[in-house]
Amino acid sequence: MRNQKIKRMAAVALLMALVVVMQFVSGLIPPVGGFSISLVLIPVVLGSALYGPGVGALLGGTFGVIVFINCVTGADPGGAMVFQANPVLCFLVVMAKGMLAGLASGWVYRLLKCKNTYLAMLCAAIICPVINTGVFVACMLTFFKDVLSAWAGGGDLLAYILTGLVVANFLPEMIINVVFSPAGQRIAHVVQKNDN
Repeated sequence: MRNQKIKRMAAVALLMALVVVMQFVSGLIPPVGGFSISLVLIPVVLGSALYGPGVGALLGGTFGVIVFINCVTGADPGGAMVFQANPVLCFLVVMAKGMLAGLASGWVYRLLKCKNTYLAMLCAAIICPVINTGVFVACMLTFFKDVLSAWAGGGDLLAYILTGLVVANFLPEMIINVVFSPAGQRIAHVVQKNDN
């Protein structure tokens, strides 16, 4: 029993490190439409499938901390604008979007795995970026509309959200997650088989 707990803690720590590294690597990819595409949702989905919604929220929170650091340091210029507008709300938004994405991913996987584990992983891989982007857009519209307008360059806000946030950012993230989902399911299957 104690050995299982140690293995689980080590695996979660490894996934947290992977979140940090993948967020760093994502920062090296040139921004599309002013936004960087996040690869970090892959280990968030995998961890939430392997260890449940709580671990998914922890991994999403780790993602949120790295995003917030990038906002504070200016490594993410758009995030720096949000931080300058309201540091506390900036922190709450980046933490909420990451944690809720991991939590939702874990719950979706848990609810569907008894029916079909591949379908469960696919749906978890889809819901993660949906929640991540959905919470972000909702919070930006609610709390940071002026910053969102500045990002849009004075253009139509709805058009900017659809092209800049949804098409250029959300869709690539979701496609990456969906493409990875069969491999994620195989990894989850092997880990869960070895744990039993």
